[in-house]
Amino acid sequence: MATKIKSVFYCQSCGYESSKWMGQCPGCKEWNTFVEEVIKPSVTGKSSKVSAARGVGAGDSINKPMKLSEITLNEEDRYDTHIGELNRVLGGGLVKGSLTLVGGDPGIGKSTLLLQTARLLSADNRKVLYISGEESLQQIKLRANRIGDFTDNMELLCETDLGTIEETIRRHAPEVVIIDSIQTMFNENVSSAPGSVSQVRESTGVLMRIGKQLGISIFIVGHVTKEGTVAGPRVLEHMVDTVLYFEGDRHASYRILRAVKNRFGSTNEIGVFEMRSEGLVEVENPSEFMLEGKPENASGSVVTCSVEGTRPILIEIQALVSHTNFNFPRRQANGTDYNKVNLLMAVMEKRVGLELSSYDCYINLAGGMKLIEPALDLSMCMAIVSSFRNRPIPDDVIAFGEVGLSGEVRSVNMPDVRISEAQRLGFKTCIVPKAVADKYKKSFKGIELIGVSSVQEAVSMIK
Repeated sequence: MATKIKSVFYCQSCGYESSKWMGQCPGCKEWNTFVEEVIKPSVTGKSSKVSAARGVGAGDSINKPMKLSEITLNEEDRYDTHIGELNRVLGGGLVKGSLTLVGGDPGIGKSTLLLQTARLLSADNRKVLYISGEESLQQIKLRANRIGDFTDNMELLCETDLGTIEETIRRHAPEVVIIDSIQTMFNENVSSAPGSVSQVRESTGVLMRIGKQLGISIFIVGHVTKEGTVAGPRVLEHMVDTVLYFEGDRHASYRILRAVKNRFGSTNEIGVFEMRSEGLVEVENPSEFMLEGKPENASGSVVTCSVEGTRPILIEIQALVSHTNFNFPRRQANGTDYNKVNLLMAVMEKRVGLELSSYDCYINLAGGMKLIEPALDLSMCMAIVSSFRNRPIPDDVIAFGEVGLSGEVRSVNMPDVRISEAQRLGFKTCIVPKAVADKYKKSFKGIELIGVSSVQEAVSMIK
């Protein structure tokens, strides 16, 4: 009996499935994103599909439930990647049997980072298999020669057929597998083209089953769309254990590695790298390089402190306020929320009495960082007023605090860590919420804490 072939329409943005073509996706509300894909049902039947979904093969035994008290953990469940910034983002190291998705713009350094990770893991007597569907063996070797010497514990494979890849993984039994990239993988059981919604989803499902069954840690490189999200169905990010994003300009030297999902650690941690000729180099003290090149005695420039996870980062906020030549003044924000700039300017116009409605305002976070933390509110207000009045703020002054709609300055989390970081880098004065100043004034002797209860108090210091 011939197998019945049917067509299914998938949304390329979110993976929504429909039996007919639609102009607008009901799931993500995007237009003209549905593509037709031919589905060939498996001849093995329903029971085999259920077994495959559970990761149970013909010769496997069925898993039995266990009590939580019977489960033991040991240090060997995590691998040290020997890259401190990567360990930080992963939550302390690479978890055995985990599935990690790494996304980022083309040329940002995804393959370079994973090749360096493979080199260090293989040097630690870990068996690593690097599978590439985009580059030849000679191209990978040229890139590897720039990074350093590799041991024989790392093996390379150029292949896109997932059946061959699965057989190779089971035969060689590596501890870590790197797939570069998931959009090039091809599952012969799916009739659609590589990179399609069905191929990406099914290929990831196969890799997840292999990793969980054999206890293999797998890295997957994913392409991104023009919006900056991983290409393919949204379910892809739900299937994996960890999702890492590389941020930064490919033409700049610094890169930010951020976790947007992590089942084994915090999603607030970031890793900072610098791209050099020999590969990516860790930046252990990002506050220093964020403040490199800061202008002296320039109006509209204020240093603030943001906390990413447990790491404090000092960053310069720049503001440029100029009289507009248009009926509607321009507002532009680079590295922070555009709506937050409009909100803070409305607060200062209402509570402080500044006539800002006829002025253009441009906000920039130096160093290419992207932050939306409320602790940046006070420093942004002071930078705007400094540029508006053309009065520079002393270079040894730092400010942080949340500004409310009533103009009040509220406390933020981990203020002692922020003050300690500012003191370590030589700042003499710290403008903070009044509650923070009252609490920590006796704890810090080498830095002056000035407490403010309203944004009007803070901007009144700029004369």
